[in-house]
Amino acid sequence: MPFGADVFFLLEIRSSTRLRHSITLFPLCQVTMKTHSPLPNTRRAMDDLQHKRRLIEQGQLRTWTRRGRGAWTVGHVPFHRPLLQALHRIPWLRTRGEANARNAVVRTLRFTFEELPPAFCGFTILHLSDIHADGLSGLTESLSGRLQELQVDLCVLTGDYRYKISGPCDAVYPNMEKILTAINARYGIVGVLGNHDAAEKVPVLEQLGVTMLVNQSLPVQHGADTIWLVGLDDPHYYGCDDLPGALQAVPDATFKVLLVHTPELVAEAEAQGVDLYLCGHTHGGQICMPWWGPVFSGARCSRDYIRGAWSHRRMQGYTSAGVGVSVVPMRFFCPPEIVVIELCCARPHDHPLTLGPTA
Repeated sequence: MPFGADVFFLLEIRSSTRLRHSITLFPLCQVTMKTHSPLPNTRRAMDDLQHKRRLIEQGQLRTWTRRGRGAWTVGHVPFHRPLLQALHRIPWLRTRGEANARNAVVRTLRFTFEELPPAFCGFTILHLSDIHADGLSGLTESLSGRLQELQVDLCVLTGDYRYKISGPCDAVYPNMEKILTAINARYGIVGVLGNHDAAEKVPVLEQLGVTMLVNQSLPVQHGADTIWLVGLDDPHYYGCDDLPGALQAVPDATFKVLLVHTPELVAEAEAQGVDLYLCGHTHGGQICMPWWGPVFSGARCSRDYIRGAWSHRRMQGYTSAGVGVSVVPMRFFCPPEIVVIELCCARPHDHPLTLGPTA
């Protein structure tokens, strides 16, 4: 991952548990982490999170239904998996669907904001979601090849790094390492957890160069200005998200980008002053019908938010169709996508510090 020698900046991670880290990047591939006293027991906090997730997994649908949010989506209905698996056994459908799933497209989008700090006009964000890196043979190589062609300012990952939802995570790490190595992002890679991700992935992904946000916030300084990234734990299965806590250290009058796995927190995020909401989880439907769109969404929210660009009052957002597959390794009328977002000011500025994507 090439970085210029002049890339020096200071990042502070602040979490809802009042854990504070200062991370100095010299350059981004070399990370020095310093903790400030008094410091809570981070190992115990991670163990508590894993324990909570195990309890929720044991409760499964009963827990989801009681919580209300995320309950009774298609992911909890037993018929859709056998149906899709039956379709996958049809040879010509399987061949075509798997070929579609390996053919990622690059989407370059512009989002314009009144409140964007001037230095960030032209700032580019690579958004990858639902990689499921071990779910389809050849996906890692295909995706890595496309990513090597891009040069961006920042990369964000919105969860779901493996195919299975339970069991050991070891199989996905070699694939993730190849994918992450192919990313050229001047200010590094920031990620959050999805519903396929155990808490044990956090330290491993950080060793691979990803700054993981688990109900935490992160200021990114570019030129003379700063924006804040806010990253949440998965709200869909685990319900461990804490948006108010993650925002505790974020100044009110600042530009906020929320990274969260699903589009199920749209109203809550807008009420908290989020400017840009980036998510995935739905795979854009993965299997869609012409003129109708997704057959299954997998999220308990309006269809307005399950694929592509959208807005909710003053907040703008994007729900990625993802680059991987789930349930069956096929896609129809919904190609995997690599999303490059360019932030734009309502009043254009010329800032040579920003990098545009290259073909």
